Amino acid sequence: MSSGAKELAWFKSSYSGTQGDDCVEIAIAERTVHVRDSKDTTRAPFTISRPAWAPFVRFAAQH
Repeated sequence: MSSGAKELAWFKSSYSGTQGDDCVEIAIAERTVHVRDSKDTTRAPFTISRPAWAPFVRFAAQH
């Protein structure tokens, strides 16, 4: 895990189910958005720049 990633404030989407559904968690930092698997938080998060976040979400929502 990248340095400092453990100190990030992680949260799940409001669209996440309460039945333990597959989900991702995100943490917003000053210049990046970190994305991790909510079921395996020991894996390193995927990191994307803040300017690239909105296009990434739009793309993911379409697929």
